[in-house]
Amino acid sequence: MFDDGPGMTKRPPPGLPPKPQARRGKVSIWTYFKLFRQDILSAQPARLYRAWMAEMRTPFFRSYLCNDPELVELVLKGRPRDFPKSERIRVGLKPLLGESVFISNGDLWEHQRRIIDPAFEGGRLRSVFPVMWDSGVAAVERLLPLANGAPVEIESHTSHLAMDVIFRALFSIPIEDETASAAFAAFREHQQAQPVANIAAVLPLPHWFPRFHSRKTRRTARTIRDLIARLTDARAREIAVGMAPDDLATKIMTTPDPETGQVFDQQEMTDQVAIFFLAGHETSAAVLGWALYLLALYPEWQEKLAVEAQAASDPDKIYFSTLSKLRQSRAVFRETMRLYPPVPMYVREATRPETFRGRAVKPGAQVILSPWHLHRHERLWERPDEFDPDRFDTPNGKDCLRRAYIPFSAGPRVCPGSAFAMAEGTLLLSMLVRAFRFERVEGRDPVPVAHLTVRARDGIHLRLIPRHAPQSNKKVER
Repeated sequence: MFDDGPGMTKRPPPGLPPKPQARRGKVSIWTYFKLFRQDILSAQPARLYRAWMAEMRTPFFRSYLCNDPELVELVLKGRPRDFPKSERIRVGLKPLLGESVFISNGDLWEHQRRIIDPAFEGGRLRSVFPVMWDSGVAAVERLLPLANGAPVEIESHTSHLAMDVIFRALFSIPIEDETASAAFAAFREHQQAQPVANIAAVLPLPHWFPRFHSRKTRRTARTIRDLIARLTDARAREIAVGMAPDDLATKIMTTPDPETGQVFDQQEMTDQVAIFFLAGHETSAAVLGWALYLLALYPEWQEKLAVEAQAASDPDKIYFSTLSKLRQSRAVFRETMRLYPPVPMYVREATRPETFRGRAVKPGAQVILSPWHLHRHERLWERPDEFDPDRFDTPNGKDCLRRAYIPFSAGPRVCPGSAFAMAEGTLLLSMLVRAFRFERVEGRDPVPVAHLTVRARDGIHLRLIPRHAPQSNKKVER
């Protein structure tokens, strides 16, 4: 198993944001596999928070978890083609994502990025800002009847909100409550099916060997993909008759690869929308939920955001430039992604012999980059388990932001929607805190677990208290 010398498992001191307790000691490969299926984070040993590198030995392959910033730089930026996405991880995600840009490699990945990247460049963020605002207004109106002091499971609502943003930005339609609930339930159920951890990810099977997934994994993936296929089919018909709105789906479906002239066919577009839903909905929902909990845990920061949000808002109109005024909200969202990175681990595969910190790495070995451990590394960050949005203004924070902060990955494979996600999270967090005060529910603090993304094991329960009547009829100035 991961081996980097002796280590101790400690719980964070009282008052710190919740953190899963790491496992104690070494375990067998099959015990580790069982723990991994239950939760990726608590299956790992505590010493990974201090190790520069750790090696995992199994009868079938070896894995190297790299926290050394120089190795992270090498894998993500220096020679990314030598470290493609791991086929073992692709096995688990393919039922949902097909051959989407998130798990493809080589020439196919480059073809996909040449089509997708223009949709998120330049002024597109300005054009989708009204979509984010409209979704935030709708979320405030949905939450008002629940703001009576009773506990509210907030993750389901941040999921609804993030899915609404994606539907509006991609397809120019607000999501209905029933659809949002069904989509959220399907994604949550798909996570619980543990699609990343299956026997095909452990055994060294040849690429041509058929991969088997549980009935639950196949069913939930099919539910999500059927919904997406209906939307993309309808949009293709609108494009064909010249009636399609100018949104992200139209932009992506009509953009040809500048090198080949090809556009996405229906199957390819379904694959890409699947990852937009996963990366754009699931990850944003997770971070927003954790951010609201952290603000409830640290009410002094919540009040800073509420004051900032009130001051940044024009009484009659909302301008795109408002985003630049939400510095405190942006800092909180950034710090939340440090403590609770939505994707806890990236798995690559070495394609050539390497030497990492004096250890020989053979072709086929897994190379794991863990934002979860890198963002909390005790030798890199000052007070790594504390919530401190101001840390990025310190010399240590600025240095770690450059060398040890990768919530969106980095290099050529950086998330194309990273700017979208930062703007979305900053704005929506500000809008929610402007409308409500969020309070902890004693005895119901969330426990982080990770399958596909970092979520709360039993949800995040908070009390909502209205601050004032929301101004939901403001105009948005592009």
